[in-house]
Amino acid sequence: MRIEMNARTSRLEGNDNRNGQRCDPPVPPSRPSMFYGRQELVAVLTDLVVNDEHIALIGPGGMGKSSLAKAILNEPHVKKKFGDRRFFVTYDALGIELAGADPKRRISSFLRSASALVILDNAETFEEADASSALSEIPPAIADIADIPGVILILTSRSRRNAPNVPWITKDIPPLESSSARQAFFRIYHPASCSNAEEEEIINLLKELAFHPLSINLLANTAQQNSWSPAILLEKWEDRHSVVLNHGKGKLQSLSFTMQLSLNSPTVQKLGEDVHRTLAVIAFLPQGLNSKLASQLLPSILQVGDICDVLCMQSLVYRQDNFIKMLSPVRHFVRDSLPKPHPTSLREIHAFYYHTVLWCSEERDEYADVIISDHLNIEHVVAYYLAHISDGAAEEIYHTCSQFLECLKLHLPRPTTLAPAIFNIVENSSTCTLKADCLWWLSWLYFTLAQYAERMKPLKAAEALYLTAGKHDNVAHCVMTCADIYRCQGRFLQSQQVVEALQCSDSWKHLSKSTQAQAWYFLDCARIYTFTASADELYLNSMTDHVRGLESKIGHWQAKFYYGGDIVQAKSHLEDLVLQCAGTGCLAARMAALVGLVQIAFCDSRLPEAMDILHKITMSEGQSSDNVLWYTVGKAVVASKQGNHVLARELICQSFGPFEAFALPSSHTFLHISYVSASVELTVSEYDKAESHFTATIEGCNIQGNLVFKAYSIRGLGEVAFSRSDFPLAAQRFTETRALCTEMGVPPRHLYSCAPLYALPDRFKGWASFLEGL
Repeated sequence: MRIEMNARTSRLEGNDNRNGQRCDPPVPPSRPSMFYGRQELVAVLTDLVVNDEHIALIGPGGMGKSSLAKAILNEPHVKKKFGDRRFFVTYDALGIELAGADPKRRISSFLRSASALVILDNAETFEEADASSALSEIPPAIADIADIPGVILILTSRSRRNAPNVPWITKDIPPLESSSARQAFFRIYHPASCSNAEEEEIINLLKELAFHPLSINLLANTAQQNSWSPAILLEKWEDRHSVVLNHGKGKLQSLSFTMQLSLNSPTVQKLGEDVHRTLAVIAFLPQGLNSKLASQLLPSILQVGDICDVLCMQSLVYRQDNFIKMLSPVRHFVRDSLPKPHPTSLREIHAFYYHTVLWCSEERDEYADVIISDHLNIEHVVAYYLAHISDGAAEEIYHTCSQFLECLKLHLPRPTTLAPAIFNIVENSSTCTLKADCLWWLSWLYFTLAQYAERMKPLKAAEALYLTAGKHDNVAHCVMTCADIYRCQGRFLQSQQVVEALQCSDSWKHLSKSTQAQAWYFLDCARIYTFTASADELYLNSMTDHVRGLESKIGHWQAKFYYGGDIVQAKSHLEDLVLQCAGTGCLAARMAALVGLVQIAFCDSRLPEAMDILHKITMSEGQSSDNVLWYTVGKAVVASKQGNHVLARELICQSFGPFEAFALPSSHTFLHISYVSASVELTVSEYDKAESHFTATIEGCNIQGNLVFKAYSIRGLGEVAFSRSDFPLAAQRFTETRALCTEMGVPPRHLYSCAPLYALPDRFKGWASFLEGL
């Protein structure tokens, strides 16, 4: 076999005996001028090279493998070790003839004379060669060359099928870092002007390209040569996506060309059209394809596992956390250039996910595990089908949506992108209820996230649809939920008014007795704060209801206590109700009764008892993490009243630890923690700290629309000002507090009557003095 190399890569022997003349060794390529952000990687790889390790640089087309190899070739330590015996062989420019003298012997003889570094660029050319091709002779020859003492090989390839029998150290080449991607892009692109906002949008675009070096280079060159402004560049990308990245011909000028090189690989080609079907699905699913579920998601693609293995080998996709994923530029190419996902594939995926959400329950089981692992994919599939509802499939699609939202609420509470898709559904008489069900579960997801303001919109929309469909009980449940949201925000008057409006509506006479009783329960949950009914009246109309009866009895005796009734009698009844709750398994009712006992013990100065009950609550089975933190902060309140401020601060710190301020799943809990922290600091006369925490709580209340904690905190700021003898500011704060009381519907003297643990110590008399007119 005789190997002939073109002038650029020419003979490793460094001479040409055909003319009796000696040739100088080929000059290695220079370090690339456009080379950013690889310094640490170059240093690591250089260290491996000078320590006699063979390296395989693997990555998809355009990741910068060849540039990285050239940079290593020009490192000082590499030059010092190998001198002019540094060779860069481009195999896609290599010709082979099966005749003449044995070139392997000649090359071997030359390489044995001294140390040498040989870079085999684009090695997938021969690694993917058909067995009948002359190129297939090369991998065994490489193994022989690698065995030569002093010879070090660097191989660059899209394929992971490296030449066998060589102890390669394989390095997957990562994308650029953000700063390096920016530097590379603006090294080429020089717009006449670029605002900070436009530059930020361009950086986001580079991020969308996954900081893929070739894509960045092509985008920058296209924009520069066409004199596009940043605005036009962003518009072109939004309109054309990967087409913008086809700057010219050849793999260095076109993303499409470099992707087709991989797709045209014999290993890929022999798998047929199922490769394109699989790629389309991976590009369609935002998380990629779950490799553990691939055969269940795509049963019609019988070789889906083998196809994924080959695609990974070709660096068209990669594995991460049990998912088959693809880089953003590859995904854009697949979406723009290959057929859309096959209808059969989409139906199979939807059927699997529908079955999953249908069987998912409150328990953490195999179905819940799929919800958690594939949640973004399920969400995307649901959104797709909501936008492409076909005749006869509406019920299943809507049901998938509502069930998925319930599953998110139970197992992975997070904001969802489904809201616009649900609201955009054009309903008719047969789908009103189905759409309303989706809106209902969307509202419950918002509730779990403590996004009360956001929850109101889908609730009111669901209420209107249920009313149109004549589903009066569903209408009532929407109204009661709205009332509860207003109550949680401290809008007790509004809460009371929406339930009273329901009682006066035409729907009321259509409601079941149980639903009417539940409406009375929610009405009294508001009236208990407004003091518009006597304690004897509160909760009487719902006490016999099988749903809310137990909670109504607890609320009734709490009201007796809040309104100044016999504390011993209230305590006795609440203790009996705790025992009744144990027999029913109603955790919420039991917690309410125990909280009532905590409040009674706290107000009666039986602080160790209050602490013990709170500890019992935090240790109860079935408590959510939010509830545990909530009651842990309650322990801090008790500790502070006991004078143990060190313990109070420790308990608050424990509670603050898992939360970032205003994190969506814990925003309401944050207000609770922040306010109590302020109260503790006020109690120990740390006025600056107290002021800071009160202010943070108010800011959180403004975001969440919470009037209760806002009123408490503004009153707290008034006490800070009062303690500093700044009486005009104190009066201003107390005036604001009184205005909030009016908005809530709470008599100012009863601001803390239903929440005694939030009351400030009696020694802070500014608020009381203000109310007395002093």
